[in-house]
Amino acid sequence: MRRSAAVLATVLAMVTSTLVAVLFGQPSHATSVPASYYENDGPHGVTVSQEGPDETIYYPSDISSAAAKYPVLIWGNGTGATPAVYDAALRHWASWGIVVAAANTTQSGTGREMLAGARYLIDEGNRSGSKFYGRIDGDKVGAAGHSQGGGGTIAAAADPLVKASSPIEPGPQGSVPMMKGPALFIAGQLDYIVPSPYVRGRYSTATQIPAVFAELAGSDHFFPGATRIRLIGVETAWFRYWLAGDEQARGIFFGPTADCGICNDRTAWSSVDRNAKARAV
Repeated sequence: MRRSAAVLATVLAMVTSTLVAVLFGQPSHATSVPASYYENDGPHGVTVSQEGPDETIYYPSDISSAAAKYPVLIWGNGTGATPAVYDAALRHWASWGIVVAAANTTQSGTGREMLAGARYLIDEGNRSGSKFYGRIDGDKVGAAGHSQGGGGTIAAAADPLVKASSPIEPGPQGSVPMMKGPALFIAGQLDYIVPSPYVRGRYSTATQIPAVFAELAGSDHFFPGATRIRLIGVETAWFRYWLAGDEQARGIFFGPTADCGICNDRTAWSSVDRNAKARAV
């Protein structure tokens, strides 16, 4: 009887934990979570500063008192845009424990200004007296950008410093076969500036790395309405997995097709493809 009672108590605890996860958006540590989980704000407050070679830096406000090192994400703006245009996304990623360096340039296609932000943060992480001292993980650098900045992301990802990337509706800049780490290519279903077939074509040449193509349902080039929230959430999940070792995000992109979160979410993603290397992750 005692053994049966103990087993029943264990089962009830597991069921209760699962119900809490479903009802309140809490992650279950035994399984993956949906991409929508990462649409919620992360646990950190966010501070923004202008510094470095010419960067807007978004970082967790408690970084000086943190025990852990934080990964870095470098960001490239679209043509004519500044980090202010993408402020909500940049703040969101920092709230999830990622230090973001957004290059203050309206022409980010070379990726050089993006990489300069990463190198600045790595140097600051090694400089005694800096608020980033001992808090930057220079081995965990990601790159993302939109439009021309997406092309700049491809260019930056040719540098071994970049361990994972996400070109968002990327322009023609950069060489995809030169990219070094896993990449998530984002297209907009209704984008007529950088059409989805063009983004898919660039993705198809990324045979040397794990690569995922995801077409954002109902989105044009500027992410109207809920499409912006979905984009921010899936980008958070991608970099949390590759840069922060967040295993809960793995099933959003990887595993059998039947279990791949974005592969089966046709409300958010109108088309998804994963190359052979990504299917093996």
